[in-house]
Order: sequence, then C-alpha cells, then structure tokens
Amino acid sequence: MTLAAPALLAVGLIAAVALGCGVVAVSRRRATALAAAGVAGPGRAPQAGVWLTIAGIAVLAIAAAGPAASLPVPRASGTVILAMDVSNSMGAKDVVPNRLAAAQRAARSFIAAQPDSINIGVVAFEQGALVTNRPRRDHAEAAAAIGRLRVSGGTSLGSAIIASLSAITGKAISVRRDGTIPGIGYWPSATIVIFSDGQDEGAAGATARATAAAEKAGVRIDTVGVGTTAGTTVDVDGYHLFTGLHPGALKSIAQATRGAYYPASDASQLDGIASTIKLRLTITNQRLPLAGAFIALALVLLAAGSVLTVVRSGRVV
Repeated sequence: MTLAAPALLAVGLIAAVALGCGVVAVSRRRATALAAAGVAGPGRAPQAGVWLTIAGIAVLAIAAAGPAASLPVPRASGTVILAMDVSNSMGAKDVVPNRLAAAQRAARSFIAAQPDSINIGVVAFEQGALVTNRPRRDHAEAAAAIGRLRVSGGTSLGSAIIASLSAITGKAISVRRDGTIPGIGYWPSATIVIFSDGQDEGAAGATARATAAAEKAGVRIDTVGVGTTAGTTVDVDGYHLFTGLHPGALKSIAQATRGAYYPASDASQLDGIASTIKLRLTITNQRLPLAGAFIALALVLLAAGSVLTVVRSGRVV
C-alpha cells in the first residue's frame, strides 16, 4: 500500500494518540478522586465508546493520506507492426477480389479489434521495404496507411523484417557488409504480423539473418499466408506469370520467433484472422484508491462510538 500524503497520516495519528493519552489521564484522575471519596469507579466499559471514536479518527487520518494499493493487471499492450506484401504477385486474383485487397481488409479488421493500449505501425514491402506509418496509438492513421498500398516490384521477406524492426526500435537498422545485423536490444512486447504469399526473391540468407535478429530481440513474428497453393497467373508488364502461395518460408519465420502461421486461402479465412492472432499479455500495475473504504470504516467506528457513549452515559452531550 502507498500513501499520497503521509504527512497527513502522521498529523492524524499524533492527534489520535494525544486524545488517547488525554482519556487515560482523565480516567486516572477520576479513578483517584473516586477512590479517595470511597466511591466505586464505573470501570472501563463506559470508556469503550470513547476508544471507538478515537479509532475512527485514526482511520480517518489514514483515509486523508490517500492510501492506494497496486494491483497487477494483465492486458494487451506493446507494439504491433503490420508488414504488408505489395509485390506484383499480390495482385493475383486467386483470393477475391485479389490478394492485396483481401489482406488489406483483414489488416483493417485486425486494427479495429485492438485496444487503445496497442501501438500499431505499417510497413509496405516488395524487394525493398518502407515504413509507411510509425507505431502509434492512432489506429485510424494505421488503417489509412493500409488503404493507400498498391502492388509493385518483387518480394523480400528479409527486408520486411528489417524495416519492421526499425519501426519498433525507432532507428534505422542496416545489414553490415559481412551480412550480419547489429544487436537492437530486447523488445519482448513487440509483434510483427506479415501478410504475404511467401514468394521470397531477396538475397540468399537475408531472410534467415533477419529472422535470427528478431528472435534475439525477443520480437515475435506471426505470418499470414495470402493466396492458394494451386495459384494463378498475374499480368506484369505484359507478361503472364504464374504465382502461388509458398507457405514454407512463412512457417519457418513464425516457428523461429515463437510466432504462429495462419493460412488464408480465401477471403472468409482472412476475415477471421483478426480474432485468431493472439497478442502478448503484459502485466501492468494499476493503482486502486482505498480512501473510500477507510472513510466507510471510520464512519462505522465513529457512529458506534457515539451510540455506545450515549447508551452508557445516558447523555447526548
């Protein structure tokens, strides 16, 4: 238990102790006077009301000090980065109306389902990646950023992860010449959700190194596979290219970071993703004021003391 104003408690307790000492002194003088006169004293019972009143004053002093308890409360909090694949293959129509549009709808549903305690950012990626909306509690901004996405270019899952880690840490993260990634600290309350068809055209080993960096930083990555394994063709610069869902890379990323892979081969599955993805629960301490309870107890003690004093003495004043 904590106190907002401990000085008030000290003053109140001093007053209560002073009153108690006064009651004891008066009782002793009265008992001495009655004994000298040969009269039997009334005993301690009539003083019970006075002591209850003093106890009520002491409890009021505690209430005035602003007592509060700190209770651990689990809640969803932290940072979520929605990494959206905007490569040309996401224009495929094996998911109605197309992969990107279906993923955008699912991402907006996910955003709408999150509490205000979640900071949401958006990363768009193809062969490179760009942070289109830094993580904030303004969920409307994140939804608007999702709506502005358009297809272009190839796919690099490694770039998506690196850009997402940059958004989480708030600083640019670059791959060294030897292919390693510098340490970024520990971010256990952060989650990356990748919406992609899993076609990875990035540099060899780039995705594995980026995934290892996320795992070392305590960042969980959930992946959502958008598309069908049967696949379809998509028009790119006048060419008809075949594209299908490649779940292998997405599953590997999720498993390495203790995340989960969610297959979504049709629009109905994607619409249900928002309720399926589980964010981490963090424990936060919530302040619970106790002044009201102490005031109620003080009133009970004061009322009991007053009633007992009246009943015992037969006088109101």
